[in-house]
Amino acid sequence: MSFLSRYRREISVLAAYLLLLAALALFAPGFFYRREFRATWIDAAPIIVAAVGMTLVIIAREIDISIGSQFSICAVLAALAFKSGMPMPLAAGVAVGAGAIMGAFNGMLIAFAGLPSIVVTLATMVILRYSLTLARQGAAVNELPDGFQWFGFSQRGGESALIIVELAMMFFFAAVMRWIAAGRAVYAVGSDREAARLAGVRPKHVIFWVFVLMGALAGVAALLGAVRLPDVDPNYGKGLELQVIAAVVVGGTAISGGRGTLIGTLIGVALLMTVAPALQFFHMHAQWEKAVQGAIILLAVSYDGLLRREA
Repeated sequence: MSFLSRYRREISVLAAYLLLLAALALFAPGFFYRREFRATWIDAAPIIVAAVGMTLVIIAREIDISIGSQFSICAVLAALAFKSGMPMPLAAGVAVGAGAIMGAFNGMLIAFAGLPSIVVTLATMVILRYSLTLARQGAAVNELPDGFQWFGFSQRGGESALIIVELAMMFFFAAVMRWIAAGRAVYAVGSDREAARLAGVRPKHVIFWVFVLMGALAGVAALLGAVRLPDVDPNYGKGLELQVIAAVVVGGTAISGGRGTLIGTLIGVALLMTVAPALQFFHMHAQWEKAVQGAIILLAVSYDGLLRREA
């Protein structure tokens, strides 16, 4: 299979993204001059990190719609830990560890109890969301020490740190999925679970650890999002699951499992995150954002259907 045919979905999404940037350069150059382009990548940091985990979950032919609730809990716990006097590395560990525990709970029910992932994660999404609401009574974590926002750096330094972390994690896991046996096992399980088992892969263990990783990455994403804010609201992260799943699907990951790349996911996030500021610079109403994003998702899913029929 040639390079173009193997990665034509990713190439088509990249072409759409570059076309959008070209239109902005021609008709709204202020997008690049007013730091909007950089701001897009800063805003995308939590989504990109969470989308790494979601890509692995969907490649394994599962789904996790509880990540928005996990994200909120991890962000609040990180803020509370730092406010109590913990240094930033330990507060980050609290966020990542809490996410991994929540992911492990999902993974046990899905992998070992055999429950459908959409049912399990829908239930945990609701349970976690309302548990956090009751625990905090809707109160944000405020009066955070100065060292929390932007990791204690200046805003410019903190922004650079976010961009470096999001891209480093994306390319690290892309390399793992490409060249490490554990990454190939995720593809094998998503393509044909029984064939993977006969080849020596343990599908239940792969699925369990994919959900653990999803939870841990939700914790990292929550930290990257929370350090941008003076206060951490319990509702922060609400609706994140839809943004992440949309970006993964647009980026070329097959919802039926077994196919997708993290580079495609990165491009999908970039494309969807650029829609809102592009509409603003084109003087279109902000309410068009969801309609345009929905159209992009519909085109992506339709393109997948055409590829399957052609195959």
